[in-house]
Amino acid sequence: MKIAMVASECVPYVKVGGLGDAVGGLSKALRALGHEVLVVVPKYSAIDAARWGLHRKVAPLGVWMGDREEWCAAHEAVRDGVSCWFVESEKHFARPGVYHDREFRDFGDNARRFGFLCRAALQLLRARGFAADVVHAHDWPTAAAAAYLKVWHWDDALLGRAASVLTIHNAAHQGVYGAEAYGYLGLQAGNFTPARFEDRGRINLLKGGIAFADALNAVSPTYARETLGPIGGNGLGPYLAARGDRYTGILNGVDYDEWDPSVDQRIPARYSRDDLSGKAECKRELQRRMGLDVDPTIPLVASVCRFVDQKGMDLVAQAIDGILDAMRVQFVVLGSGEKALESFFGALPARWPGRAASWIGYDEDLAHWLEAGADFFLMPSRFEPCGLNQIYSLRYGTPPIARATGGLNDTVEQYDEATGTGTGFKFDALTARAVHDTVGWAVSTFFDRPKHLSRMRLEGMSRDFSWTRTAREYEALYLRARARRA
Repeated sequence: MKIAMVASECVPYVKVGGLGDAVGGLSKALRALGHEVLVVVPKYSAIDAARWGLHRKVAPLGVWMGDREEWCAAHEAVRDGVSCWFVESEKHFARPGVYHDREFRDFGDNARRFGFLCRAALQLLRARGFAADVVHAHDWPTAAAAAYLKVWHWDDALLGRAASVLTIHNAAHQGVYGAEAYGYLGLQAGNFTPARFEDRGRINLLKGGIAFADALNAVSPTYARETLGPIGGNGLGPYLAARGDRYTGILNGVDYDEWDPSVDQRIPARYSRDDLSGKAECKRELQRRMGLDVDPTIPLVASVCRFVDQKGMDLVAQAIDGILDAMRVQFVVLGSGEKALESFFGALPARWPGRAASWIGYDEDLAHWLEAGADFFLMPSRFEPCGLNQIYSLRYGTPPIARATGGLNDTVEQYDEATGTGTGFKFDALTARAVHDTVGWAVSTFFDRPKHLSRMRLEGMSRDFSWTRTAREYEALYLRARARRA
């Protein structure tokens, strides 16, 4: 198939969160299966054109919006056989952030910016003669691409038969902006209704994409079910439910070229399921680097995440002093976000010298060190569409301690204390007490049932969450979308 992906992020060029990993990983896997894949993203100021070998190929490119024609250019880079095109528009994308400014305030013209990206992407396909079988949009920034196919290109000789697929990576972010931008978007006045783009007098880009897409999916089966409810769907549940069997869940994959301890060049020592000796060295070096007591006999719990409400780190903040006081355990956290949590975790090592460590910010190398050097990986998310760190943890032999929600529930198998089977420790209650008790369960397993822990590590390292598996599920989704489009 000819597959065009329209997205706001794509690794390795630009990444804010898991969406970038998903677009980059899926496009690479689809190409490996023999499909022709073209990705379109904005040319943000932060993208290093020289580093990634961008070449301007199309200029000028005229893009009709609702009430005007605007001009842009397009650059191309090819990596792993995937052609990635970058829409250059100084007006829309020449600014320091992707979605918001340095103070984390949304750009007020985001509806215009990403509406322009969608229109420019489809125009670029026409200019390049790329007769897409499928146009795959990702989350609210490009959800409108599904609508543009039907509103503007329904009788297009090149794109008129293209099916649209919309992937929801996080239903909490919907692209809700002022209605004054709707005329610019050119999506027709008749589509500004509560069933489509209108949301209490404002534009809701994700909601409109849901109405128009030929097929939709969330990034895990459990999260797909959760989004049908009043909490998980953040108001979109009825609209997703109305799409019936056109809406499904497909679990994200991970790139084992980057996240596998047997090939990971970032960590102190390589190791594999057949030889775990290097993991002990990784733990020792992590303890040394982070100023912890270097002691192989004390369990080490790690966490890497953004300090935002979704991730539940406020529950860890409430529980961690009690955990360190009651248990023989070490704790390391890497993350940033809400200032109160940055201050709390930043001060934790001073209260618990040798027992707790923190790195406020983000460091890719350190993230790999934590996966490899920790004994357990803590993820107490309020909701988690898919999650990647728990999947990395499984491959690194670091059983997750996770709340049973979304993709966490789909990827972590609950430990059975009677048999020793399972790959991690899950809890349901959204409380600090549940975090405390489940960490305690993991710690007691470390000391009292070491053979069970060894078995869990090996079971987790055997699990396959590669993008190849996921890409085959998307193949089937694309075929269903094309059949219904026809």
